[in-house]
Amino acid sequence: MKKQLLLVDGYNMIGAWPELSTLKKQDHLEEAREELLNRLSNYAKYQGLEIIVVFDAQLVPGIQKSYQKYQLTVVFTKEDETADSYIERTAGELNDRLTQVTVATSDLAEQWTVFSQGALRTSARELYKDLKKMEETILGDAKDTQFTDFRRNSPWNERQLQDLSQKRDELSQK
Repeated sequence: MKKQLLLVDGYNMIGAWPELSTLKKQDHLEEAREELLNRLSNYAKYQGLEIIVVFDAQLVPGIQKSYQKYQLTVVFTKEDETADSYIERTAGELNDRLTQVTVATSDLAEQWTVFSQGALRTSARELYKDLKKMEETILGDAKDTQFTDFRRNSPWNERQLQDLSQKRDELSQK
């Protein structure tokens, strides 16, 4: 099976995802970047894929660097290089028989360019929906796990516990 690699246009996601866009509008760009990385890290771990998040250096001049954070690769491009050009070049270099590259961006021109190189594409909205669905699944799994242990040690079944809870609420209102 091919290794899955997701290249993410960071500022494109920040502009498109509601919570991150709000932070950006409040001049909390650093917090928006941090929140994006945190959520993508959970997504990467749950989906079992590698993620490279790319930010334009023009919004943070003189910062060109690449580093690991939350098991993600974070790249700030060179001052004269856009995230689009970095992503297009990297997608072309890394997409091969062993690696399937997917690019997350809502920039149509960039989508067509990477698609012509054999990479897949997903929009900011599609990635956001996938991420939200994954977060709900994790929350549900966590609740199931919590109550599995609880139920195992309890003589009551789930229906009986609901009835008891309802009776408790009725009695506490009197």
